[in-house]
Amino acid sequence: MMLDKLPGTALDFDERGASNAFSVISPILDATGGLTLSQLATLTGIEGSTIQNWIKRGWVVPTVGKKYGEQQVVRIMLINILRGTIKLEDIARLMEYINGQVDDLSDDIMHDTELYNLMCQLLTEMSLKNLHSREEIEQEIENRLDDSLESKSRDRLKRVLLIMILGYRASYYRRMAEAEYEELEYGC
Repeated sequence: MMLDKLPGTALDFDERGASNAFSVISPILDATGGLTLSQLATLTGIEGSTIQNWIKRGWVVPTVGKKYGEQQVVRIMLINILRGTIKLEDIARLMEYINGQVDDLSDDIMHDTELYNLMCQLLTEMSLKNLHSREEIEQEIENRLDDSLESKSRDRLKRVLLIMILGYRASYYRRMAEAEYEELEYGC
């Protein structure tokens, strides 16, 4: 399975996304001082009202002014990656499980940007190595995690990454199935 889009976005995946996926987006944020709601909607393929709803529900930190910065953009992309296969409330709990309160970075096991980049690295590597079994995925996650993480945090992060990867893959296959369905010829 190859990555077709940069996960959580409408952007085509390219080699820059393999090792540091957010580096594809960060220059845009730096140049513009953040994204407007319409730009973020275009980037992610999510309706602006949906994004605003996620902020109202406390799943994404409110914007400063009317611009969405790195913290908001990456959280929205992470939610977007999973929303096709996992209930939104469960995604919020999953993010809270490893990063506590959305507006408190001090309780994060791993910053959302690092989490996003790590997930994209894992997806790329698993695609290249053709890894599919749970055991293979868990081993690849284990190989990528920093040894300095304390045991409880490491275990939480491993479980969340496994769920995120399985959710992404399920969503990918769902999109493939829907595309195939659209190409069916009826009336044969």
